[in-house]
Amino acid sequence: MRLVVMAYQDIGYVCLDELLALGADVSAVVTHRDQPGRELIWFRSVAERAERAGLPVLQPESVNQPSVMREIDRLAPDIILSFYFREVLKPALLRLAPRGALNLHGSLLPRYRGRCPINWVLIHGERETGVTLHHMEAKPDTGDIVAQRAVPITEEDTALSLNQKLAEAARVLVRETFPQLTAGTAPRIPQDESRATYFGGRRPEDGRLTWQETARGLFNLVRAVTYPYPGAFTTWRGRRLFVWRARPVARASDGEPGEVLAFAADESPMVATGDGTLVLQQVQLAGEDPERGDEFARRVALRVGERLGGEQRC
Repeated sequence: MRLVVMAYQDIGYVCLDELLALGADVSAVVTHRDQPGRELIWFRSVAERAERAGLPVLQPESVNQPSVMREIDRLAPDIILSFYFREVLKPALLRLAPRGALNLHGSLLPRYRGRCPINWVLIHGERETGVTLHHMEAKPDTGDIVAQRAVPITEEDTALSLNQKLAEAARVLVRETFPQLTAGTAPRIPQDESRATYFGGRRPEDGRLTWQETARGLFNLVRAVTYPYPGAFTTWRGRRLFVWRARPVARASDGEPGEVLAFAADESPMVATGDGTLVLQQVQLAGEDPERGDEFARRVALRVGERLGGEQRC
């Protein structure tokens, strides 16, 4: 059974690596070119893994270009497999694989269809997520499910640690389902549309902390967009202040949202929110180095009563 694999990011690397370990007949690998000027490259290179295995590597601007589709058609894949590949495949491309085109999505479909599922499940405070291997259709993330593997989410998880958990779950899922795909015995389970949810892409500006939200909600945002993502941020004395690590405290106060109420036992700033208090454990002023919350507070002589994200209280 011949495969064309489309993959990117660490989850794509792991899935390709597992297929090669299983002895899969991979005709070519399609991946994206890394763009160091636009994003922090924290993941292993799919292209390098494919090249080490002696596989042809395609890195087109768009996989849907006619010339690329002609090349894939020439390779005559039985199945196309997509692992965290960023581009939606057009129906004409999907039809090139007579035994199906399948995608690995980073959630338990039909929940969290769309972009950035790892970030969104953390933002919404979910306790569980997972990976889903499903057939691709013209509408993304809607096709029949082949298999799923659940992953628990802990309070300590960030987008990076959860990505690592999902990568290992994806490896196991590929190992378990590839023999079924080869034998033609893999199940096809229609998705329950009544349970479907969809979320779109995210921009760096979406990391802005709105202090009227709950401390728990702000904590979830911080861990969802912390390193290697652009980060949650607020403003302080007219400068952008990133919050890379924080913890919520169920502490009632009459302070205004964004107001520095006190300092914790470790001297990290405690900031009022719409419900509860957020302790800033690691921060970074734009243009400076990251530092612990207590180091920042001492260095800039942060005062109780100062406001983040707004003017100082009179």
